[in-house]
Amino acid sequence: MKKILSLVVLLTSFFVLASCEAEGPLRVAMDLRYPPFETVDDLNNPEGISVDIALAFGEFIGREVEIVNTAFGSIIPALQAGEVDIAIASMSITDARDEVVDFSNPYFYFKIITLVNKDFAAANNINEDSSIEDLRNSGGSFTGIANQVSVSIPASYGISVLEAADLATAVENVVQGTADILLMSANPVVQAYAANPDKTMVVWSPWVSSPIGMAVNEGNAELQALANDFIATFTEPGGIYETLSAKYDNMIKTTLGRFGLEFYINEN
Repeated sequence: MKKILSLVVLLTSFFVLASCEAEGPLRVAMDLRYPPFETVDDLNNPEGISVDIALAFGEFIGREVEIVNTAFGSIIPALQAGEVDIAIASMSITDARDEVVDFSNPYFYFKIITLVNKDFAAANNINEDSSIEDLRNSGGSFTGIANQVSVSIPASYGISVLEAADLATAVENVVQGTADILLMSANPVVQAYAANPDKTMVVWSPWVSSPIGMAVNEGNAELQALANDFIATFTEPGGIYETLSAKYDNMIKTTLGRFGLEFYINEN
């Protein structure tokens, strides 16, 4: 009888192992051009906040992780084609995206903040702690990128926006004073300021907090549920938020300015 039980245990272990191996690595899509969240090291190995989250998720569900470097605009098509399993890519949860993929619960909130022409700011008593109401009532002219939040958010307040074809043009509008105000997420705003510190400044009050989620192909309820179970552990002592803050706070402040990871964890 003991031999039979041992054989059953051995066969069960074999089939579980075979099943895990057949499942293969978890293919995680992200665009490795956005430090400190998604980037590469000097040897071109993936690194950053999202990479650490992906590796921790793989450990949580017992699967190896393969980071698939994917241009941001191609991530959803890659999910739909089955080329990747999940996106952990600083992807905002929007109604349009939610129609074609399934999102996890939010785990970060990316604030939409403001790049302001420095001369305009000085003339209108605008500083880095000014409120959104201050900016809306300043009489400043807005620029933005067509079909993005930099246009749609001001437009929702009835503000006309000088549309630009791309980010570089929108930034140059503010630098040259063709427009006074550009709102975007923290990374491009701070990078634009760092490149033009004599001509621009940053106002940190958020227009909106854009929820960031993991995305799976529509109908993949099992992986979506595992992602939500994983995200529920982030706030635990020694959890993801704590370990990421300890590792990345200084880098975030250096790269993105002023605030550490808390700025991206809290909705408000």
